[in-house]
Amino acid sequence: MPTTTVIGSGFSALSAATSLADKGHEVTVLEKNDSPGGRARKFETDGFVFDMGPSWYWMPDVFEKYFERFGKSPSDYYELKRLDPSYRVYFEDECMDIPANFEQLQALFEAKEKGAGARLASFLEDAAIKYDAGINDLVHRPSLSPLEFIDWKVIKGLFQLDLFSNFKDFARKYFSDPKLLSIIEFPVLFLGAMPKETPALYSLMNYADLKLGTWYPMGGMHKIVEGMVALAKEKGVKFQFNQNVERIYEDGDMKVVTPSGTVSSDYVVGGADYAHIDQALLDPADRQYSTAYWDKRVMAPSSLLFYVGVNKRVKNLLHHNLFFDADFNAHAEEIYKSKQWPKHPLFYVCAPSVTDPSVAPEGYENLFFLIPIAAGIDGDSDEVRERYFRMILERITKQTGEDISENIVYKRSYAVKEFVEDYNAFKGNAYGLANTLLQTAFLKPRIKHKKLKHLYFTGQLTAPGPGVPPSLISGQVVADHIVKHNLN
Repeated sequence: MPTTTVIGSGFSALSAATSLADKGHEVTVLEKNDSPGGRARKFETDGFVFDMGPSWYWMPDVFEKYFERFGKSPSDYYELKRLDPSYRVYFEDECMDIPANFEQLQALFEAKEKGAGARLASFLEDAAIKYDAGINDLVHRPSLSPLEFIDWKVIKGLFQLDLFSNFKDFARKYFSDPKLLSIIEFPVLFLGAMPKETPALYSLMNYADLKLGTWYPMGGMHKIVEGMVALAKEKGVKFQFNQNVERIYEDGDMKVVTPSGTVSSDYVVGGADYAHIDQALLDPADRQYSTAYWDKRVMAPSSLLFYVGVNKRVKNLLHHNLFFDADFNAHAEEIYKSKQWPKHPLFYVCAPSVTDPSVAPEGYENLFFLIPIAAGIDGDSDEVRERYFRMILERITKQTGEDISENIVYKRSYAVKEFVEDYNAFKGNAYGLANTLLQTAFLKPRIKHKKLKHLYFTGQLTAPGPGVPPSLISGQVVADHIVKHNLN
C-alpha cells in the first residue's frame, strides 16, 4: 500500500488526502495549527462562532462533484441555503440588492442602463461557455506541459475563451454604467488582479455569481471543513495537529521532519504555502524556484480582517455587503500597483447571523469586515488597523443609518502578520497568486517537483488557482496524477 504524507489541512490538502486514501493510499495529514481547515478555520468566543477566512459559497456544482467522487453529497454533512438577495452593494448615493432571480436581475441592470438587461443575458451566455470549459475541463488538467492543452476542443475554443483579451475591455463591450461595471468586476478585484490584467476567461466568475448563485452552509463555512474531515476519516486518513514541518528531503523515500520526529512515506503532498515549502523546508539544492522567481510573482491581495461581535441586531445589512462608496479603480491601483495602504478603501461586511442565528448569541450580530490590501505591504501596526476600523464604522453608519460603535462587545483583527505566523503565507497573502495571463495553467508553479519525483504541491499558489472551488479541484488533480503515475 503506497503511503503519503500531506502537509496542511486546508481545502486542497483535504481534497488530496481523501482522494488518495480512496485509491488505496495510507495517508497522514500533518497540520501546523491545532485544528483543521487552514484559512477556513473557525474560532468561538462569548457565544460567537467566527469563520476565519472564506465566507462566499459559490460554484455549488464543484462541491457536489467532489462529494460524489466518494458516493456522498454535501447534504450528508451540511445544510445549504441559497441567499436571496445574493448580496447588497452600497454605493455613495444608493444601495443595490442583487436578486437571485435572473429576470429581476435583468430588470435591475435595465433600470441602470438602457439595453443592459438583454446584454447581461448575452454576457452570461458567453460566461457559461467559459465556465464549462474552465471549471469542467481546463482546471482539471495537471498543467505540467503546454501539450496538455493542444487538443481540438481547446484550440477550437481559444477565441471563445478570450484568453488573450483582458477583463476590463471585455466587460465594457456589454456595459458602460460605472455601478454595473463595479458589480461585474468585483470578483476579479477581490480575488485576483486588476481587471485590465485579468484574462476575459474569468467572466466565468460572473456566471458563478449571477447564475449559479450565492449559498451558505448553515452553521458556517467551517461546516464544509467538518464534512471534509469526517469524510477523510471515513476513508482512513489520519490527522496529526500541532505538527510544524521543519524540513522535507528524499533519502530512499520521502522524509518530513517535525519537532515530534521524522515521518517517512512514498509521497509527500505540500498543501501548505508553496513558496514556504520551496524556500524554507527544502535543502537549497532541492529548491524548485529561486528567490527572484517568487519575488516576481504577481500576488492576489492580502486582507485586513476584523471579527466583530455586536450586542444588538444591525439594521440594513444583508448576509453579504459590499461597500463600493469609494473609487473602485483608485483602490485597485493602490493595492496592485503602488502597493500602498488604500486611502479610501472598498470593503466587505459579512453578517452571517442575518441568515444563521446559531453563530451569535440571541439578539446579537456576528460581523466580519474585510479590506483588500497589498500582499507584503509594510506598516501593519495596531495604530493602522484601528484607523481603518474607525473608518469602516463611520462609513457603515453613513450608509446604513446605524451606529454600532457603542455596541461592540468583541473585536479581533487579523492581517499580514497573522497570515505569515499562522500559515507561513508568502508575503502574507490571503488568496494566493493573481489570475494573470502569465500565471495561468502551465505558467503557474508546477504541481510536481522536477527533482524530487515524489513531491507534489496543491493549493492556491499552483494550478488551477485561488478560491475554495479551485482548491478542491487542485487536490483532486494532484491525487489523480499521483495515482495515474504510481511508481510503486
